[in-house]
Amino acid sequence: MTTAVAAPFRFFSLQVIRTRQLGPSMVRVTFGGDELAYFFSDGRDQSLSLFLPHPGQSEPQVPLELGDGWWQGWRELPDDVRAVMRSYTLRSLRRNPDEIDIDFVLHTPAGPASEWASRAAAGDRVLLLGPAIADNRAIRFRPPEDADLVVIWGDETAVPAVSAILESLPAGTRARVWLEVHDAGDIQDLVTEADAEITWLVREDALDVVRASQLPPAEHPYVWIAGESGRVKALRRHFVGERGIDRRRVTFVGYWRQGMTEEQLRAAE
Repeated sequence: MTTAVAAPFRFFSLQVIRTRQLGPSMVRVTFGGDELAYFFSDGRDQSLSLFLPHPGQSEPQVPLELGDGWWQGWRELPDDVRAVMRSYTLRSLRRNPDEIDIDFVLHTPAGPASEWASRAAAGDRVLLLGPAIADNRAIRFRPPEDADLVVIWGDETAVPAVSAILESLPAGTRARVWLEVHDAGDIQDLVTEADAEITWLVREDALDVVRASQLPPAEHPYVWIAGESGRVKALRRHFVGERGIDRRRVTFVGYWRQGMTEEQLRAAE
């Protein structure tokens, strides 16, 4: 049984269909389920909340029977029972059959989501809190209509979102993109019809590289930055303070914070 929460979002009961290793630090997990017929998204950097079981549990524990009270009920469950909740971005959505892909970064030492993804197998059950309406507020990438240059930076946690964003850009869109990963084996071939210059950084200082780079001339650039919150804030200061880009045309999202778990980060907000 599914429960609507904060429409246009709802819970989807899903299971793992297959997994695929993308590189030393990333694995793609494909999920399926009948309820995906009601999952709609325009993609780009679509944010999702994924609920995972603890080792030994057959499914994640979320009190859906409480309806709109599920959040408080979930928080009150014991730590070793309450489903692990993590935020991810949708990598892709397909129909016939209905499937979605979510790419996981594998950390060392592994956190609970990284550990789950490293051993995920067909049939494993999860819960997803995701969109039931294609154009929803959990999509942050929204360049103004007059944007004549799209500037993007993301670390390895933002690679799935950037990949989907690039796929969504119309032919001829000018884009300058930096992607930062820890291992050269994690570099991917990205598909786009945009006129995009893509630079992969492997263990390089993103701020130094971006600061030293020359952007193509543009009257109305739009900037999207996502990844570790400290670097995101530093890059935003660079684009707004040093390059003079209107702060209203800079979208920045901290996906994680160095030295903090997602639970700690959420508590600090």
